[in-house]
Amino acid sequence: MTASATPAPNPRPSAPDRPEPAEPSIGKLVSDASEHLSTIIRGEVELAKLELRSSVKNAGVGIGFFGAAAVLLLFSLVYGFQSLAEGIAALGVYRWLAFLIVFLLQVVFAGLFAYLGIKKVKRVRAPERTIRTTKDTVGYLAKARKGRG
Repeated sequence: MTASATPAPNPRPSAPDRPEPAEPSIGKLVSDASEHLSTIIRGEVELAKLELRSSVKNAGVGIGFFGAAAVLLLFSLVYGFQSLAEGIAALGVYRWLAFLIVFLLQVVFAGLFAYLGIKKVKRVRAPERTIRTTKDTVGYLAKARKGRG
């Protein structure tokens, strides 16, 4: 029997030629965090764009439907007012007078709505509180910047 010349197993494998990785530097950590944060923010902005695009599209279609409804209502009012005038004429009033009555009613209501609209518009005020707080914030930031520089 011949003895084989196989080496005995080494209980501790030899370390590779490269050094063990050291802990990353603070600069590297800050750089990685900044990179990851900007990636997250870009992703959030893209998500917001997609959501807004869908919302704006739905709003646009909805506004279109409201516009179509308003146009149809406007056209139907002509027939409604004509029917009202014909109804007044059926009560025994001259036909031309019935149409004049309906016309004058429309003018009175248009004047009333214009008056109410003017009253509401006169109540519009500037957002004074928001303007004041914005000025305060700008002033504070200007002072803080002067203090640093």
